[in-house]
Amino acid sequence: MSKSVLIKSSLVKKYWMAGTGLFLCLFLVGHLLGNLQLLLPIEKASDSFNLYAKFMTTNPAIKILSYITYFSILFHSVDGIFLVIQNKRARPVQYAYNKPSANSNWASRNMGLLGTILLLFLIIHMRSFWYEMHFGDIPKVLIEGEEVKDLYSITTSAFQELWYVILYIVCMVAIALHLSHGFSSAFQTLGASHPKYSPIVEKVGYVFGILIPFAFAIIPVAIYLRQHI
Repeated sequence: MSKSVLIKSSLVKKYWMAGTGLFLCLFLVGHLLGNLQLLLPIEKASDSFNLYAKFMTTNPAIKILSYITYFSILFHSVDGIFLVIQNKRARPVQYAYNKPSANSNWASRNMGLLGTILLLFLIIHMRSFWYEMHFGDIPKVLIEGEEVKDLYSITTSAFQELWYVILYIVCMVAIALHLSHGFSSAFQTLGASHPKYSPIVEKVGYVFGILIPFAFAIIPVAIYLRQHI
């Protein structure tokens, strides 16, 4: 493959990475808003979360968005792996005077590692909840005269396991690091770069990268403490 073709291929992958990454940022916000219902008082949380889960798995428009999300996650992950490999092949030799730490932060140099951690977590997470919701033998509860799958009990049971709570927190830290660099980097890749506004986008990215994972991490911690204190 010629150098020019390789460069073009790499740029296309970066555009796709940026586009799917920003879409997944929107998904995180929506997913968080739904999950925050788990923090409601227990008597309200169960019905509210189970109705939310039913809506998310039966509404036609949400189903279409779900398939787009699955594609984005898969493409973002695979594309990221190829980009890491491609970048290493393009720079097989690290010169002695080249100090990456002086020109970039740890997250930007280890996006591949962070992405791999998140992909593994996602597989475990989807097996624990998405698979159970769609294919598992979940007990049903009666809400407003309608039988609904009790995903609330499955979720709260998982968050009573200390190892899962710790794993969840570790992965939220990985997401925070991933977002802290990826958010602003995505805008830059798509050409939305301006001396006046880029610093603002970067700051928004840092805030977004901290607040969203932190809010996600609160949920399993709160459920665990509620059951053990």
